[in-house]
Amino acid sequence: MVNPILEQAKENMEKAEASLRRTLGQIRAGRANASLVNRVNVEYYGAMTPLNQIAAITIPEARVLLITPYDKGALEDIEKALYTADIGISPANDGSVIRLVIPQLTGERRKEIAKEVGKEAELAKVVVRNARRDAMDNLKKAEKASEISEDEMHDLEEQVQNLTNEATKKIDAISKDKEKEITEG
Repeated sequence: MVNPILEQAKENMEKAEASLRRTLGQIRAGRANASLVNRVNVEYYGAMTPLNQIAAITIPEARVLLITPYDKGALEDIEKALYTADIGISPANDGSVIRLVIPQLTGERRKEIAKEVGKEAELAKVVVRNARRDAMDNLKKAEKASEISEDEMHDLEEQVQNLTNEATKKIDAISKDKEKEITEG
């Protein structure tokens, strides 16, 4: 039987990892990455529509994102949405596609971005530690209410700590990968 307190802790820790991946995916690393435009919404026939639903997003070269609208009439709306999304890259519209050329990063900018990655990783670890604390508190309450025995509580506390250690290692790995991507550019 899996304890619901453990399940909740694990779920919260996994959410922290997923959130970190999403956040880091939006950080420019000097390489083209489709996740740079994930949060861009385009006003298309009066409705706000995610860019990836109205255009194909491809990476023909290492530092170029190519956006090809399914409906050529949406080209100007897409260009306008890219400007307002403030992704830090000016779109180049050639009449049929939009190119986003990711600029080469300077050494100083790489260091700044690496620091930002570190901060985001630390925030994710805080979420993991909060999930651990909540789980431990809930285990103590369950033991006080005689829902679990003292031995079960100690076993479950150990499992929560193992989940925490695992989640922290994953966050460190995600962070290291992103920092490597940034520094190698």
